[in-house]
Amino acid sequence: MSTQANKTRPRHPEKVNNPENPHQRKPAWIRVKAPGSKQYGETRKLMREHGLHTVCEEASCPNIGECWSRKHSTVMILGDICTRACAFCNVATGKPRPVDEMEPENLARSVAKTDMNHIVITSVDRDDLPDGGATQFARSINRIRELAPKTTIEVLTPDFLKKPGALEIVVKAKPDVFNHNLETVPRLYPSIRPGARYFNSLNILSEAKTMDPTIFTKSGIMVGLGENKDEVLQVMDDMRSADIDFLTIGQYLAPTSKHAAVERFVTPDEFEDYKRIGLNKGFLMVASSPLTRSSFHADKDFAELRKKRCAT
Repeated sequence: MSTQANKTRPRHPEKVNNPENPHQRKPAWIRVKAPGSKQYGETRKLMREHGLHTVCEEASCPNIGECWSRKHSTVMILGDICTRACAFCNVATGKPRPVDEMEPENLARSVAKTDMNHIVITSVDRDDLPDGGATQFARSINRIRELAPKTTIEVLTPDFLKKPGALEIVVKAKPDVFNHNLETVPRLYPSIRPGARYFNSLNILSEAKTMDPTIFTKSGIMVGLGENKDEVLQVMDDMRSADIDFLTIGQYLAPTSKHAAVERFVTPDEFEDYKRIGLNKGFLMVASSPLTRSSFHADKDFAELRKKRCAT
């Protein structure tokens, strides 16, 4: 692999858009306005001032305008270059830069400055690091607790594949929500998420809950990649077996024509059906809609989850 970040090389050519698998026009229900509010500009300026990366930008999230207008963002630590090349992801792939030792401090100061109620911390995959980046997650959590004690913290971690002890480091720092996305159904892992293993991802969520039952656990998948309904329902059952509290389901949107193609656009009615089924299966909360993303409305959802736990 080249040592330089790479956003242009084709990934999994059998799945990318081509004359036999053309780029589909987005239906009206998932079109969003381009960002441009004053609050959006202020949030962007703050991220630049502190040298922070956001998954909102790196993953080309369609909700960036709404979220940043509310001064809510998902910060991506450990740089902006990933050691993997998932077929759905727009983050650059290559050789990552050294870990920024000042990153937890800069992140905590930005959280304190904006007086955030809830912060989501995610990262690229760092298979090059002995702990997969777990220590940087823990340092970030601990520093935010010191500078912004009222802010609740959600982490969206990599899978820490073949990194013994990494999960324990993150859980010991006691985030309020531990999130790791399964992303898709097991059958599609070889083409969509080839560097990961479905049951490893499921297992870290189960282990996180076992290590600290007070932590909310959360996971999500994308639909529209070629999965069928029975496969989605089986993933729900697997998640419930792992005692996952919160499920997110959203429409996959190809970032570019070089990424996995959208096989179909799932209708709003189908998303509502998934939500109904998920709640019946026992999830504390299900966010299921075309524009749902793992961190979209995470602040509101966490507040609602906490109310539900207190009521049980």
